[in-house]
Amino acid sequence: MIKNQNIAVICNYELNPNRVGGMDRFFKAYNEALLKKGEDVNWFFSGGIAFDFYEDFNLFLAKEETVEALFLEVIDKEQFDVAITHFVSLCTPFYKKIKKKGVGHVIAVDHNPRPLNGFSFEKRIRKKIEGKLYSKYINCFVGVSKYTVDAILNDYGRHLKNKTKLVYNGIDTSSYKQRKEENFGKMVVASHLRESKGLQDLIEAVYLLSKHHKELIEIDVFGEGPYENILKKQVEKYKLQQQIRFKGSTPHLSNLFQNYSYMLQPTYMECFSLSILESLAANVPVVTTTVGGNTEIIQDKINGFLFYPKHINSLAAILQNILCGSIAIDVNVSRLVRENYNLDEMVKNHINLLPKYNDQKT
Repeated sequence: MIKNQNIAVICNYELNPNRVGGMDRFFKAYNEALLKKGEDVNWFFSGGIAFDFYEDFNLFLAKEETVEALFLEVIDKEQFDVAITHFVSLCTPFYKKIKKKGVGHVIAVDHNPRPLNGFSFEKRIRKKIEGKLYSKYINCFVGVSKYTVDAILNDYGRHLKNKTKLVYNGIDTSSYKQRKEENFGKMVVASHLRESKGLQDLIEAVYLLSKHHKELIEIDVFGEGPYENILKKQVEKYKLQQQIRFKGSTPHLSNLFQNYSYMLQPTYMECFSLSILESLAANVPVVTTTVGGNTEIIQDKINGFLFYPKHINSLAAILQNILCGSIAIDVNVSRLVRENYNLDEMVKNHINLLPKYNDQKT
């Protein structure tokens, strides 16, 4: 009989009761699945506050220190069989330290997007060196899209191919009410508000619309972040307060997507967007860029519209053509997500990464 495992999940992710999204739902489902199997699961987060959604978790929340430092403190007092990292930089001395402290198996899940034009020459060299020095302390690398798998191999070395796996993100599709009405002109953004998300380009694109088309469009922006004030000032500068409204964070997005005709995501960098999956699950097509894993799920003119990042005129043209009715997505766009990117499949695939289960059916 195989003994129960003591598993640590280390996430550079802050808990926020006003933002319960796809990763929160994955963490909860993964925790529940492992507890049912009799495993011990300990969760380490980089900050935030514990709230009722996480009531069944054995939680450790970092305060002044990093989440890696917090885990290194705890590991001096408790032995862990498996350590899994999410949103944590790969191939750093941290992985060597936890291996030396007795963690038997280390899984590193890469959710981190790469810059639009790639890393600088110096950073590319540094990552290759880090791959040589520290990849041996990671038993399994996981990319959340084909793009991410390729990025891991390009960044840290092709020698990692045999221990790099693809596990797509998935969502709880039952949580998303499907759009039934056209909701003409009503569009939504669900995004962290930082420069790399490209919302400044969306504002420019709306500004380029004719007066008539400006009167037809309403965009609600859900999210918070360091770029929020800059974006609000840009909206004020162009007098677009009637067109673009900032709604802050909400835990109820799963019920709100149905109120919109399109989701807009003008991002410069992305691994595999949960927001895209969430929007499609609600039968809301997506206008987004050709970066990262976006093209692995969005097919141009089938379940959304694609444009090159920073091509503001192209985005403006898409918006104008939607508003004048010359282009539209008229089919239900939820099927692909419900069949291929659901939360149960994601949880099953992540459990199969564990050495205890990777040769078993779950």
